[in-house]
Amino acid sequence: MTKPIIGIPMGDPAGIGPEIVVKALKEKKIYEVCNPVVIGSKDSILKALSVCGLKTELTILSDIFDGNPSPDTLYLIDDETVNTGEIEYGKVQALAGKAAYSYIKKSIDLALVGKINAVATTPINKESLKAAGVDYVGHTEIFAGLTGTYDPLTMFEVGNLRVFFLSRHVSLRKACDMVTKERVLDYIIRSSKALRMLGLTDGTVAVAGLNPHCGENGLFGDEEREIEKAVEEATKMGYKVEGPIGADSVFYLAYKGKYDAVLSLYHDQGHIATKTLDFERTISITIGLPFLRTSVDHGTAFDIAGTGRASHISMLEAILTAAKYSNNYKNR
Repeated sequence: MTKPIIGIPMGDPAGIGPEIVVKALKEKKIYEVCNPVVIGSKDSILKALSVCGLKTELTILSDIFDGNPSPDTLYLIDDETVNTGEIEYGKVQALAGKAAYSYIKKSIDLALVGKINAVATTPINKESLKAAGVDYVGHTEIFAGLTGTYDPLTMFEVGNLRVFFLSRHVSLRKACDMVTKERVLDYIIRSSKALRMLGLTDGTVAVAGLNPHCGENGLFGDEEREIEKAVEEATKMGYKVEGPIGADSVFYLAYKGKYDAVLSLYHDQGHIATKTLDFERTISITIGLPFLRTSVDHGTAFDIAGTGRASHISMLEAILTAAKYSNNYKNR
């Protein structure tokens, strides 16, 4: 099988993005499964190599990938939209937001015409985007807007555990109100289709319970009745789904292989499960775009940017995960 080409937009030049990229791309295992190409600033990459104490030869590309990258040769599409020499580490800056957006847009353009097979993104800063006048609040919104994708689905993966989210950035009180038969059914269907897009055609989704012991037949809450109705209807429609299953065990069972994914009912329920298992190796995957996008699950870490201290493990896992799924990924 041909190794996929993974595009890596460099992220906010004021943050740790360039550093974790150059560190990750020194790992030999990456080149066994894919050909990575960085989209960003030559000056920023050279600075990152310097602060990290690394020696790597740069090969500057146009928008056509041709060659053989290795731990000693980094392939870069040099985006000169912004002079990154004027950007300071560790600060919110309009120039940094403009640069980060430009790198993302370039990666999307390349993916849409098939010149790269997937995108693995690095951290950006929402305040810097706003200062630059970018009309999107974050990565997912940029990818959705520039590809014309309505409401793409987010999945977390760490090891054998995959987690979808019924709700994310809402209050816990509101999240409880969102546990309705209609919404749960919709997300069972969407999550099942997402697994198929990744090549997991026989995937089984487990729906987590909301209340302790799944409510004990209404003693501790009745939201599980809505989940039961949704699971019953989804099963009749032919979807492989089980639930509700107590949240204190369902993530462990999925990690051990009983289920292919868990539908978490609110933000922290799923985040706690994945990040406790392995914080650095928890990867975010955006499903429903015309191409696959993976991402580190941490921010720009302005407090340590420019020191060379940032861990590259999450970046490494994001690239490897993109390579794992990209050849089988089908948006259908």
